[in-house]
Amino acid sequence: MHEVDMTKCLVLSMQEWRQQHDPVTPQVQTVHLQVGTFTCVEPDQLVTTWRAAVRGSWLDGAELAIETVPLVGRCVLCNGTYSPDPQQAYRSPCCNQPMEEIVSGRELRIRSVDYRLPEPASPSATTAPQAPLATAAAV
Repeated sequence: MHEVDMTKCLVLSMQEWRQQHDPVTPQVQTVHLQVGTFTCVEPDQLVTTWRAAVRGSWLDGAELAIETVPLVGRCVLCNGTYSPDPQQAYRSPCCNQPMEEIVSGRELRIRSVDYRLPEPASPSATTAPQAPLATAAAV
């Protein structure tokens, strides 16, 4: 089950990102991921392990939004790109050559994070307005 290990790495990456905002802790709404179809990671399982891993932490309630990145190969003979088919042993449809170069489909990365920074406490204010939503790209 790769999802558990991937979730551990994801949480560690988010911890490093959080340190950039010290001493405040961002309120994370959504972590946007790019997950390639050739990573052998099941998106539904990744969401399940994420929810279990962040329960009770500063990331509790943060959702994962997963963008699936298709597998694309490049034929080394004709330099054309194609969508490899496992039924054809991932061979190039134009030249029948084995897939030697993967253009996309192995991604597993944070694309962006939607978050809010808490408002500083004001001694005279009883209710502070919510800070605007921000997005950090490529954590």
